[in-house]
Amino acid sequence: MAKAKKSTSKRKKSTTVRSRSQSVRSMRRNAATQRFSRIAVPLALSLCLLAAIGFISLLGYKSATASPFFKVRDVEIRGVERAAVDDIRRIVTSGAEPTGVWHADLAEIRAKIEKLPFVKTAAVSMALPAGIRVNVIERVPVAIVRLAGGDYLVDGDGVVLAPSSKAEGSMPFVMRGWDEAKTDKAGPDNLARLKLYKKMLDEWKGIGIADRVKEVNLADLHDPAAVIEDTGRPIAVTVAKENLAKSLKSAIEAVAGKGEKIRSVNSGGVYPVIEYLGN
Repeated sequence: MAKAKKSTSKRKKSTTVRSRSQSVRSMRRNAATQRFSRIAVPLALSLCLLAAIGFISLLGYKSATASPFFKVRDVEIRGVERAAVDDIRRIVTSGAEPTGVWHADLAEIRAKIEKLPFVKTAAVSMALPAGIRVNVIERVPVAIVRLAGGDYLVDGDGVVLAPSSKAEGSMPFVMRGWDEAKTDKAGPDNLARLKLYKKMLDEWKGIGIADRVKEVNLADLHDPAAVIEDTGRPIAVTVAKENLAKSLKSAIEAVAGKGEKIRSVNSGGVYPVIEYLGN
């Protein structure tokens, strides 16, 4: 009997302990839930509020930047001497008018401008509230070359720029022999032709005879030739590549006053060798 009472007492104590343990765990869970609620609810409300503010701000931004206030009214173009200002202005206005200054695709506008003749690079920027600014670096012509379609200006990179209607003061004579083929060899050879053309120009200008030359033929880079005039007739002159100034001057002196009788002059040696008409 005593053993039965002890067993019953132990079960009661065990049940009481479990009940207290469960109660403690329950209280802890409730406390944790309350703490979470105190943090999570305000946080969620804050996030919702921020999202709402952001959405409203975005609507306001889009509305404001699409306003007629940002409509293109001024296009400022700098650095242009040869490039077509009207073409640049047209590209800017057609690219920016549909969206306004704020949303204009400046990269696309720049890419289109850089496709124009004489434009090497362009920088396009906003001039708020209603302007677009374009800064242009132009390609500088260094030679006039005779192509199948006529005479064209060419820059130092060998880029054919635009037709040349007349000889310019800085480039008094035309170059023949430009390779128009789209080959790997044509590019380097044409750059070599430009280098030789510049050397001719500098040396002949240096002694005041550049204006006597009407054209040069650089088809053969090892055997350059020029055409001069005397008494109204064109005369072909082979010049020495290593001494352009001296060889051309010798040829001019050799034919002076006798142009109507002379076909060509080879001035690549020590003395000019003249070929007369009829020989």
